[in-house]
Amino acid sequence: MTTNASDPGKNDIFKIFRDRFFSMGRIASYPWAFVEKELISSNSTEVISQILNQTCCHPLCSDFPPSAQYRRLFLSELIKQEQEASHCDPSDRLYDALAQVIGAAETSHCYKSYFLPGGGAVTLQENVAVISEGTTGLVTWEAALHLAEWALENQQYFTNRSVLELGSGAGFTGITICCSLAPSSFIFSDCHPKVLHKLSENIALNQLDPQVVQVEELDWSCVTEEQLRAVGADTVMAADVVYDPVVVEMLVSLLCRIFAISSPDVFICSTVRNTDTYRGFVQRLEHVGILHEVLSGPVRRIFPYNRESQIEIIKLYKK
Repeated sequence: MTTNASDPGKNDIFKIFRDRFFSMGRIASYPWAFVEKELISSNSTEVISQILNQTCCHPLCSDFPPSAQYRRLFLSELIKQEQEASHCDPSDRLYDALAQVIGAAETSHCYKSYFLPGGGAVTLQENVAVISEGTTGLVTWEAALHLAEWALENQQYFTNRSVLELGSGAGFTGITICCSLAPSSFIFSDCHPKVLHKLSENIALNQLDPQVVQVEELDWSCVTEEQLRAVGADTVMAADVVYDPVVVEMLVSLLCRIFAISSPDVFICSTVRNTDTYRGFVQRLEHVGILHEVLSGPVRRIFPYNRESQIEIIKLYKK
């Protein structure tokens, strides 16, 4: 029996390999049991060829590859799987793919790509290190992926609307919305110079319409009501900005100023890493008269990320 690429079940598995490879998911999280089963039952390396087509030999990998170290680890595991299942030397194509990355130089940045349900992909240049340049804003966090999935299911808050994103970071959520939901305008914002530079690069990389998008430096500690009025957002959103008590205080103060001048739909998505910090954020909102409602998370799983993390989306209201 050979691997049938037209089999919907198998195509779903190959899609998992593609999605996790380009988002640099954990190597252990791949469906390796499927590979072992196919190699043993089919007595063919066609499954390896199909996986290579969706990963290292995918056209996207030529222009926007994951880090060289990640590709080496992935291919090494693929070689191990083939050797253990078939008890023979790996295919020439697999070794050729490994040879191309063996000598590749390591860099401080890499590309991650996330495939959209309507076709195409969001590609970001991110820093390899989680913390670099004195900020965590140069990588994509789980809450950004979670909020993007939710936005794709709740397009009424984004389509043909003016949107302001607070703490845009590498830009994933906003770029996904701009690519898929056609906001009338979208303002990406952050305060760290390196983040703003990387954000602008990622917006250009994804060829967003400059007539629709803007990148603004927005310091929560000193932004004025006049600046916020000029933005005139119908929707305000943020992902993974509740992580430090000092930041929380500035965020709540900013939200008070936003609600003082208008009544936008406001959504905050947070990975709850420290329950005390998150509880403090909610209590501070209540103290200043901002109500909140916990929303149901996205139904459809589109992007690969850790589903075991506690992630919460809340909608805020002015009392």
